Amino acid sequence: MISNLAKPLSKKLLFAMLIVTIGVEILLYLSRYSYMASSLYDGVMVGSFFIGWKLYRRLGSPANPPKRPRRMMMQFTGAFLVFFLGSTVINIYSTNTFQAFSDDYDQYVQDYAETQSFDVDEDEEGAPINSVGSFFDKVDTIGADLYADTLAGLEEVWRLSYMILILIVFKKLFPKRWNSGRRDLFLMLSLFLTSILFGVDHTLDTEQPWSIRIGAIVTFANMGLLFGLILLWTRNLWVTVLVHSLYDITATLSWYYIDYAVEFFALGCLALHIILFTIEKIQQSRLKKEIAAVDLAQWP
Repeated sequence: MISNLAKPLSKKLLFAMLIVTIGVEILLYLSRYSYMASSLYDGVMVGSFFIGWKLYRRLGSPANPPKRPRRMMMQFTGAFLVFFLGSTVINIYSTNTFQAFSDDYDQYVQDYAETQSFDVDEDEEGAPINSVGSFFDKVDTIGADLYADTLAGLEEVWRLSYMILILIVFKKLFPKRWNSGRRDLFLMLSLFLTSILFGVDHTLDTEQPWSIRIGAIVTFANMGLLFGLILLWTRNLWVTVLVHSLYDITATLSWYYIDYAVEFFALGCLALHIILFTIEKIQQSRLKKEIAAVDLAQWP
């Protein structure tokens, strides 16, 4: 896989990857001053889908055929459960270790939740008015959050692009070690560096005291490391993108709209994973019996 990731890039693809990586870093920083930069950031994230479509095959292997839909679903549910458990541990650690960051984040969630509360229009007598405008106000409020959370999943294209660029740099700087086949260290370093950048990126769009910023960097770097491990474990960019997006979406729903949305979704994933795993084992057992019966029938 490492050799596949570090294959040569075309000039157009290299330029597009630099926009998704370094360009996004610049736009994130500028978004603290400019709404246009924030809009451009969203545009680049949407465009990163097409870059991901060019890159995702590098994670696989020609020797490994595409997985069946049931196995793909099992891969997704397993990856989501791994991230849910890992992120729970990370959140507990950050809450106990970085008190300033934890308090600031809790206050941010509380303040934002208050701005997202729905005010129902009333007539002069205090009766609620069912207007089309108020309906679309609610749709816009929820839709903006879900749109941002969906785009957040495409940050995994950013990660894969950075990992590929870093591996290519290592390949050029250390040709002897690369050619000797000892490349796992390069992969782990690229994963570590992208995780640190993932943590730093979550502090670029706002100005915060260092006591809060350090906590944010460490917390989100750990989250980024977890996403990176899932990416390498599944060797599937789109499963990782989906896990990232759905976790952010359910977290938003949990904070502002539906209590324990993340936990309920994780419970559903667990139930579905158990069902699919059971079906898979039953089919494997049945297949073994059929093969044994055929071998027995062919026995002289």
